[in-house]
Amino acid sequence: MTTVTTHHPVAVVGAGLSGLTLARILHVHGVRTAVFDLDADRHARTQGGMLDIHEESGQEALRAAGLHEEFRELVMPGGQAVRVLDKHATVHLAQEDEDSSGARPEVDRGRLRDLLLDSLPEGTVRWGAKAVAVRTLADGRHEVTLADGGVFTADLLVGADGAWSRVRPLLSGARPGYAGVVMVEGDLRDADVRHPESAAVVGGGMLFALGEGKGFLAHREPDGSLHVYTALSVGPDWPDGIDFADTAAAKQAVLAEFSGWHPRLRALVADTDGPLVPRAIVALPVGHRWERVPGVTLLGDAAHVMSPFAGEGANNAMQDGAELARALLDHPGRTEAALGAYEEAMFARAAAASAQSAQGQAMCLADDAPRGLVATFTSPAATG
Repeated sequence: MTTVTTHHPVAVVGAGLSGLTLARILHVHGVRTAVFDLDADRHARTQGGMLDIHEESGQEALRAAGLHEEFRELVMPGGQAVRVLDKHATVHLAQEDEDSSGARPEVDRGRLRDLLLDSLPEGTVRWGAKAVAVRTLADGRHEVTLADGGVFTADLLVGADGAWSRVRPLLSGARPGYAGVVMVEGDLRDADVRHPESAAVVGGGMLFALGEGKGFLAHREPDGSLHVYTALSVGPDWPDGIDFADTAAAKQAVLAEFSGWHPRLRALVADTDGPLVPRAIVALPVGHRWERVPGVTLLGDAAHVMSPFAGEGANNAMQDGAELARALLDHPGRTEAALGAYEEAMFARAAAASAQSAQGQAMCLADDAPRGLVATFTSPAATG
C-alpha cells in the first residue's frame, strides 16, 4: 500500500496553549497553519486547574491574538486572593483580591484553551494525530509519521508537544529530569456546601500551607470546587509503592507524610472526592538552548518545561507562540532569520523564568517554609 504524504508550509505538533496561540495569530494575519494533536478530540482529557495570566506575557499574547476582551470575560472574580499558612494552620498572610482586573487574574486552563480553539477555522486542528517519528529529509524539509500511518512534511515544523516532545530530538538531546517533587492532585466538589471548613481554609483564591519540605497548595475553581495539590519532596519512584486505584489506601499513604499537621489541612486530602492523581514534576535544565537547525523550532514545555512554582510555564508558552508569530510576520520569506530572532529572545526569557521557578520551588519546600514565601509576598516589589 502506498503511503500518501501531505505537505504543509507551517505545521505545529501539539494543540496546547503555545501552539494554538501561534496558529491563532498567524490566522489573524492570513497565514494558514496545520495543527496536529494526539488527543481524540478537545474533550479527551481534563486540562488542569487555574492559571494566573500575567499582564506582560500571557495577556500580551492574547492581545496579539485579538482575544483579550473575550479572555477578560473568563476571569474568576476574587481569584487573586492568597492565604499562606504553616503546618499548624496558623495564618501568616491573607490577601484579598480587591481588583480582579489586576496584573495576574485567574482563569480556568480548559476555558482558555477553548477560547483559542474556537478562534481557529474549522479543521485547523487534526485530532487523533499522534506523532510517533520525526526526521529531516535530504531536501531540508521535516517529515512526521503519525500513529495511524499518516505522513506529512513541513517547510516549518514547530514542536509544541510538551515535556516529552517528539520534535525536540531534531534540535537537542536534552531530556527533562526529575525536579525533586511529586504533586498529588485531588478535588473537593461543591466545597461551600459539602466541605465548608476546607472552603474557609482555602479562601477565595489560592492557598499555600507549607513546612518541612512539603505542603498543600489549593485553589478555588469557577464551579465551586477546590483543586488541591499535595507537594512532597520524595523520590521519583515514591508513587510506585502506592496503589492509586485504591483511593482509600492512596489517601492513607499521602496523609502518612503529614503526621502532626493540623486536621483542617489533612482534610484537604482526607475528604477528596474522587481519585488522587500523582504527578512527578520534571524540568529541562535552566538555560536549555540549541544550535539553529533550519526549518524547525520549539514552543512551550517542549522548549523549556519548568516546575510550576512561579506560575511562569503557561505564560511563557503563550508568549513563545506570540513572539514566533511576530517574528515570522516581521520576516516575510525569511524563515531562518525569523527563527533565529525568536530563539535568541526566547532562550534568555525562558532561562530567567526557569530559574525563577526553581527558586520558587526551593522556597516553598524549604524546611523553614512558609517564611520565605511570606517575605516574597510582602516585599516592596510585590506590594508596590
